[in-house]
Amino acid sequence: MNHRTVQAYQRADGSWGIRNHVVILPVDDLSNAAAEHAAALVPGTLALPHPYGRLQFGEDLDLHFRTLIGTGANPNVAAVIVIGIEEQWTERVVAGIRTTGKPVAGFSIEGNGDFRTIEAAARTTQRFLQDASELRREPTELAALTVSVKCGESDTTSGLASNPAVGVVVDWLDANGGRIYFGETSEITGAEQIVAERALEPSVGAAFLDTHRRYVEFIEAQGVSLLGSQPTEGNIKGGLTTIEEKALGNVEKIGRKASVAGVLRPATTPAAAARGLYFMDTSSAAAECVTLFGAAGAALHLFTTGQGNIIGNPILPVVKITANPRTASSMAEHVDVDISAVLTGAMSLEEAGQAILGIMHRVANGRLTAAEALGHREFVLTRLHLTA
Repeated sequence: MNHRTVQAYQRADGSWGIRNHVVILPVDDLSNAAAEHAAALVPGTLALPHPYGRLQFGEDLDLHFRTLIGTGANPNVAAVIVIGIEEQWTERVVAGIRTTGKPVAGFSIEGNGDFRTIEAAARTTQRFLQDASELRREPTELAALTVSVKCGESDTTSGLASNPAVGVVVDWLDANGGRIYFGETSEITGAEQIVAERALEPSVGAAFLDTHRRYVEFIEAQGVSLLGSQPTEGNIKGGLTTIEEKALGNVEKIGRKASVAGVLRPATTPAAAARGLYFMDTSSAAAECVTLFGAAGAALHLFTTGQGNIIGNPILPVVKITANPRTASSMAEHVDVDISAVLTGAMSLEEAGQAILGIMHRVANGRLTAAEALGHREFVLTRLHLTA
């Protein structure tokens, strides 16, 4: 395949990004307004409001911090302002992001109030934005970018064409030393043995099966039917009537040759030098899943859709791919790559993979995805427990 070299931003920790965001990150829901006001004072910056961060505990709290820190550490982010109600938790996020070597500063509202906090944050944000504007792209390999993959609103065209086409790209990235994430734990039900058999080591396969088993046991312990949620009503309308049908199409995204190199907890990264295909234990909800991938360092996301999904993300560009000709026509403003010709035989899967790779190359070099152009910035944190 062609399109191997791209122009990207190399960060202090050696990672490569394709966007240059200056982010204002609230630690908790009480700090959303201050973050948004500071961003409004410095156009060109990005506030990321969310509804959580108060009275969380245990693994839920740890995941909250991992997600915030990982978002700030993402290679598409040039600098970060952190705003929190309390100094201790604000500094915890700042300290985590600081390990990347990028500019980061924290501001606490208690004892200062909104006015003083917003002013101080905005002044630092302005400086960070000006400094970020001087950063320049440098040449690197496309496979140097961490790429994540997910599907949403899947139908029969997903398993037949768009997911296998992404699988072609995943095999290429893996063969060229790339790092790729996939997840959607519950949606692999019925194809879990296929994933386990693709493990690079037996211990990886066992870790994956254990992760999947715990997820399924949790769902079954609720004593409810997932029909309508898994598969979704859209999946069923599109011809996927069982979770097994959905799962067998889903796993086509991981290609035919790449081995599963490891199993990750949500919003965690493998060792800096580690490459290959990694499974992350995630929700199948689109915005939550992509947010977790971004917090693990993904710089670009490939998202296949059959019935039509409009998700974007504020940090990483989401490339939307469909093989459904009706969706490509009726929702054209959301589609980056139309590979519906695979279904008629006018395009091979290899050619479809080449088309996806071509869009990846253009997006990596600065082209806006459809979701970016339309302002889709779905930033959704994952919650595990009730609030204390």
